[in-house]
Amino acid sequence: MGSKVQAHTLPQGNELRIEVRSDKVLLLKLVEGQAEIFGTELALGEQLSIRGQKLAVYTWNGCTVELTSDSAAVEEVLESVYTSEDTPMVSYLNAHDALEQRRRAAKEAGTSGRAGPRTIVVGPTDVGKSSLCRILLNYAVRTGWAPTAVDLDIGQGSITVPGSICATPVEGPIDVEEGMPIDLPLVFYYGHQTPTENPELYRALVQRMSAILDKRDNVDVQSAGLVINTMGFIEGLGYDLLLHAISALRADVVLVLGQERLFNQLRTHLKAQAEVSVVRLHSSGGCVSRTQQVRKQARMQRVREYFYGVRGDLSPASQTARLDDLRIYRIGGGPRAPTSALPLGASSVADPLRVIPVSASLDMMHSMLAVSHAATPDQLLSMNVAGFVLITDVDIVQRTITYLAPCPGALPGRYLIAGSFKVFLE
Repeated sequence: MGSKVQAHTLPQGNELRIEVRSDKVLLLKLVEGQAEIFGTELALGEQLSIRGQKLAVYTWNGCTVELTSDSAAVEEVLESVYTSEDTPMVSYLNAHDALEQRRRAAKEAGTSGRAGPRTIVVGPTDVGKSSLCRILLNYAVRTGWAPTAVDLDIGQGSITVPGSICATPVEGPIDVEEGMPIDLPLVFYYGHQTPTENPELYRALVQRMSAILDKRDNVDVQSAGLVINTMGFIEGLGYDLLLHAISALRADVVLVLGQERLFNQLRTHLKAQAEVSVVRLHSSGGCVSRTQQVRKQARMQRVREYFYGVRGDLSPASQTARLDDLRIYRIGGGPRAPTSALPLGASSVADPLRVIPVSASLDMMHSMLAVSHAATPDQLLSMNVAGFVLITDVDIVQRTITYLAPCPGALPGRYLIAGSFKVFLE
């Protein structure tokens, strides 16, 4: 029979790598010394509830961490737990120091100088891009800045639901349990799990996001810069979209995790741009490759957290609306045939940015719809979204839809955007 308490003492420069089972909760407490999780400092004696996460407790000076469980033996809650001295944290701190120098230089130059660092983290799947972004954001916060987190990873979603392109200011340490702050997010809904569905729409939304971020004229905000998370799709179209993101967001620091080939590709492509620094960093040995099924489960979990909260303590509202009171649109339409499949000399007539009305049907069941701030259909591409609803029922005869919303009350807009993203919550 296992123990309900485990104590782990870490020497300086070591980390405790923990994998909590997806359906379990681990209680973690720092009982001695100093430690952090992805750059967020742990308070001595404070107990955290870790739900189905993979994380690393790192200490610069040594610490003791206590793991407990209310429901079962600790061994039954964990997939894995071990201590490692082989970590990339020193190189990540060095990267932060270099970004810090750029922030200070930007602040001293004021509005007459260039903005602070726009850092984009790139690499294949499962190399720790999201974790590095959190570390860099937290370290910036700890030195007095409020950087902006940008998430271009539509497949997983580290700020809000998958299928979205988002940005949010980070003004305090990122909560270990709750994740990224979502009080003031800027969100555009792409609506699909992969950019191959509509790459032109993906490009357009990244471009629109950049235009809005560029309009901020506060010196402190501009000096703090951006930390941009990206997809693990880095071949072919994925690489082209990566280059577009670097250009559109005017990223001047490119941190490449885990793949030397990608590092050399980017260094070659960007060598003419003297203002862009391409730096290779090693990924953590604690990174674990995930199967497609695990990724799908993670997407569903992100949606569940949006409606029910990380702890399951929120109460979303099930509401019914008349279809005549709403307007549902899809962006992009026409034939999907690739150029190679068309007759010789012909070109596709599909308009990837065309706004098309959607008629209600049973196919809409389990769809995520974004509620747009747009006042007219023409604004659907340029306006960000207020939030999301999940369609749970469609009544064609009565011309009503039933949807799950994060809170009760009327929707903040009548224009909704549909994509191909389906959600099946258990």
